[in-house]
Amino acid sequence: MNKVLKSISYIFHPLFMPLVGVLFYYYISPRFVAQEIVEAKLFSLFILMVLLPILMFFLLKTIGKALTIHLVTTRERIYPLALYCFLLILVLKRVITISEWLELYYFFVGILISNMICLTLAVFKFKASIHMIGISGVFMFILALGVHFSINITGILAFLVVSIGGVATSRLHVKAHTIKELVFGFFIGVMPQVLLVNFWL
Repeated sequence: MNKVLKSISYIFHPLFMPLVGVLFYYYISPRFVAQEIVEAKLFSLFILMVLLPILMFFLLKTIGKALTIHLVTTRERIYPLALYCFLLILVLKRVITISEWLELYYFFVGILISNMICLTLAVFKFKASIHMIGISGVFMFILALGVHFSINITGILAFLVVSIGGVATSRLHVKAHTIKELVFGFFIGVMPQVLLVNFWL
């Protein structure tokens, strides 16, 4: 059980969550999108949202601005979160534009807002759970997509609810967060998506 709970933190790592949201969008969307376009978008997002942050982390670790990949202290979080916000802005400018992908555009705007809130809290020495921010934001986005496209995605939503519980349990188990930090993370992930739904739903 110990290994299972620890593995959940890696499986549902926040770096993967934007890609998960995009994958679900292409999976449940009734709109036709050429496979070549989907693959190009996913590849670009993988480079910007997963590979580059990992490379940046090792750079920050080399210069002493980050000690571990878990970003244990609030001070360690500031530079990685700031750089991640910059990458999100780049995605919104070059990869997911409002004219092409309205729903995905506001999904990423929501992610950007959540990360900016998390960064602000880190500056003030409060450590909200980035894991919870990631998965709860995806949950809210997919829930809104189900309403938007008028499709039954109960199974997907049930899986995500269980996953949120699993992530929270995992983070408590490894003593990475308190319940308060998990609750803050959940609402920081959900609320921007809820507020931005008005622009595309």
